[in-house]
Order: sequence, then C-alpha cells, then structure tokens
Amino acid sequence: MKEIVFLNRNKNKWEKFEQLIKDQSESNPDTLANLYIQITDDLSYSRTFFPKSSTTAYLNQLSMRVHQQIYKNKKAKKGAFRNFWTTELPLTLYDIRKQLLYAFLIFSVSVLIGVLSSRGDQAFVRTILGDDYVNMTLNNIEKNDPMAVYKQHGQTLMFLGITINNVKVSIMAFVLGIFTAFGTGYVLFSNGVMLGSFTYFFVRHDLFWESTRVIWIHGALEISVIVIAGAAGIVLGNSLIFTGTLPRKTSIQIGVRKGVKIIAGIFPIFIVAGFLEGFVTRHTNMPMVLSWAIIISSFSFIIWYFVINPVRVYKNQHKF
Repeated sequence: MKEIVFLNRNKNKWEKFEQLIKDQSESNPDTLANLYIQITDDLSYSRTFFPKSSTTAYLNQLSMRVHQQIYKNKKAKKGAFRNFWTTELPLTLYDIRKQLLYAFLIFSVSVLIGVLSSRGDQAFVRTILGDDYVNMTLNNIEKNDPMAVYKQHGQTLMFLGITINNVKVSIMAFVLGIFTAFGTGYVLFSNGVMLGSFTYFFVRHDLFWESTRVIWIHGALEISVIVIAGAAGIVLGNSLIFTGTLPRKTSIQIGVRKGVKIIAGIFPIFIVAGFLEGFVTRHTNMPMVLSWAIIISSFSFIIWYFVINPVRVYKNQHKF
C-alpha cells in the first residue's frame, strides 16, 4: 500500500481520535484504550513501510497523546469496579494474548520435560519433590489413602497457607519479568517440571485418574493463575526490551500497569483455589461426578474469561 493510500484511508479516523482527545468530556478510559490499540497498530504498519515519513512521526505523537490521556488524566467514575471486570481487564487480556500463549507453551513444554525426565530416571522425582514428600506419599499409598496429604492440616490453616503460597508464586512470576522474560520463564519452567514429575509419580503407581480427580479440584485454578501471572511477567520483560517508539521509561510503566491489572484480576482466583484445596480437596472420597464437575467448571471459567471473553469485548469496543 502506498503512503498516500494509507493516509487517505485512515485520516478521518485519526481526526476523530484527535477530537476525542481534545474533548475530555466525551472521552472515557474504555474508548481511549481502544483508540490506543488502533493507533499503535497503524503506527506499527507505518513504521514498517514508511519509517522516515511525516505520517509515522504524526502517528507517534498521536499515540503518545492517547497514552497520556489514558494514564495521566484518567479519573475514577461511577461503576469503575464493574467496568474493571467487564471491560478494562478483558481488553488488557486481549492485548497480551500472545504473551499468554507463550506462557502456556513454556509451561506445557516444562510439564512434558518433567514427565519424560521422571520416566527415564526414577530418582528424578525425589530430586524435584524431595525425599520427605515422596516417602510420605509412598506410605500413604501403602495405607490405601494416596491423597492423605490433603487431610493432615486444619482446613482454615491450610486455606490460608495455600492462598499465601499461590500469591507468592504468582507475584514472583510477574516481578521476575523485570530481569527480562527469562526470569518469568524460570518460574514457569520450574513449576512445570514439578507438575510433570508429580503427575508421572502417580502414573507409575497406577493412580493417574485417582490423583487427577482429587488434585485438579484446586489445581485447575491454581495452575491456570500461575500461567496467567507468567504472561504478566513476560509483558513486563518485553516492555523493558521491546520499547518500540516509546521511551523506555514509558514502555516499562505501561508494562507494569498491565501486569498489575492482571495480578489484581487473578487475585480472587487465588482465594477460590485456596478454599478448594483447604476445604474441598481433602474429601477424597466425594462422588466422582462432583469432582469432575468442579474441575470442568473451573477450566471452563478460565478459558471463557481469560481467552474467549477478551476477544468478544475487544470486538465490541472496536467499532467506530
């Protein structure tokens, strides 16, 4: 596409954007966030095909103005809490959909590595999970109660301990992104290998389905939020390295804001996962139908809210 064609095709849209930025009474955070996505898309195209043109310089300035309007002049409004869950967070999730995919792939490959390593070397499980845990579980298997570990502590104490631990792991997955995405990748990798080793340990003792229907009652949410927090960490790491046309400081600020939104968005899931592990998972003899209903419902919610819904919200907001 020639520059003049690109300019004529989009100039009306850009003029409308400028008018919305000037007229603050007509602007709202949701609209401006959508504008920012469109402007950065156009800027990316212009930088690729017309890197030294006045059009690129204009779009760069316009993107900076939209950014400032969003993050410096944004004011609280009625319904902000509801808006965060229905619009703001889904749009952020749409914006980081690639990073979410990367986090999922890193974690999945790590799980596979854990499985294959445990299969090839039985001592690997002890290296990853520790002798104490392995010996305790083997003893529980001999007692015909392999999931007894979830019954050892009081419900409330276990709920609090698990929730705090999940928060720590997820925040670490995010914060280590400041050391580039490799820091976050390490957290995803280590937790993935641990899950893979843990899974194969029960496979080797013919307890795969028994362990799955118990452990994934809380694991569906617990593992999902680790992956989502990992995506937030990758966003933070990328904002440090891939600044695009933005100053590094501004790029990092945007990355931090996106990451904090995501961590805030998964915080309630920490609590639900901790509740399930502390109060529900311990009932290892509950009906199988109920166990699988909880697991399937948990995964369905994660897939809908964090994968499908962001696309729906983006399409609804992307209409001008």
